[in-house]
Amino acid sequence: MKITAITVYQVDLPLKEGRYSWSNGNFIEVFDSTVVEIETDTGLVGHAECCPLGSAYLPSFARGVRAGLAELAPHLIGRDPRNIGEINRVMDAALRGHPYAKAPLDIACWDLLGKATGQPVYTLLGGAAQEDIVLYRAISQEAPDVMARKIEGYSAEGYTKFQLKVGGDANDDIARIRATRSVLKPSDLLVADANTGWTRHEAARVVSAVSDLDVYIEQPCLTYEECTSIRRRTALPFVLDEVIDDTSTLVRALSEDAMDCINLKISKVGGLTKAKLMRDLCVAQGIPMTIEDTWGGDIVTATIAHLARSTPAEFTFSATDFNSYGTVDIAEGAPVRVDGRMTASDKPGLGITPIAAALGAPVARYA
Repeated sequence: MKITAITVYQVDLPLKEGRYSWSNGNFIEVFDSTVVEIETDTGLVGHAECCPLGSAYLPSFARGVRAGLAELAPHLIGRDPRNIGEINRVMDAALRGHPYAKAPLDIACWDLLGKATGQPVYTLLGGAAQEDIVLYRAISQEAPDVMARKIEGYSAEGYTKFQLKVGGDANDDIARIRATRSVLKPSDLLVADANTGWTRHEAARVVSAVSDLDVYIEQPCLTYEECTSIRRRTALPFVLDEVIDDTSTLVRALSEDAMDCINLKISKVGGLTKAKLMRDLCVAQGIPMTIEDTWGGDIVTATIAHLARSTPAEFTFSATDFNSYGTVDIAEGAPVRVDGRMTASDKPGLGITPIAAALGAPVARYA
């Protein structure tokens, strides 16, 4: 099997709620997503999607995905997509860094490997470790009472885990955490995610002010060192996200007891190949993960579901159904949320079929 062409599509994904807001005044109203299609000489086709959370969240941005694909795609024409190790070595040699641009090419090759062998991707990633996956709901940063009302609404949809977007004014964030925790059941989980938005003194103040509550603290500050400083000051369970961006950082964090959980974002680390390696390290060291991505639609959600389904439930802190947040369907066969849970397709590959009308005309093609 040889890659004969790589086609790139750009898709706008508007939000049902109109706007998604997080730390430092950042917000998005329409997500810019990139869909990749890899064609082969056998007639099999693989797909993947990458959707950065704007340009002020991680060192990634939507047009950067497509610029990276322009650099990488010519190096992959004529190569066997089933040889995913070689695909990654070629990409790493052709373009230093920029893992998010490599991610959709890696994932599309996993989709092709599944189709070529007649197996779902979760089987290739280690086999089914759970039948379905518990989801979390991200609560966009707003006034405390508005966020509390939204949590009540999403609880009625079956969600039991909530990621509260904080990282703004410390006084407001303390009020947000208290207001939302007060409307939850004792068994529900609440994560206060600052998305790097607090300075060290603000973070120290917030964790002290909410120390009596059942709440997780996620990524309070910009740097690893600042976060571990806050980790030493609180007994609350601690999650790292943005700073866990490759295997070496994960190994350091594991050795230094820097967190209780991590957020494993597939495109942030370069695709399923490297996400699987990091997942397996976490399982070996007893660290649960929220398995997710920066954002996306149906194809990203399917990719998350396959990695999560192949992860033992006790190490899957939660996962994300991004296709529940948007107004546009881009693929058939994607996971559908049922009572706050989802599962991966049993069909070969990712189990999705892109909707041609939703993708529109290609923005680039390499052959």
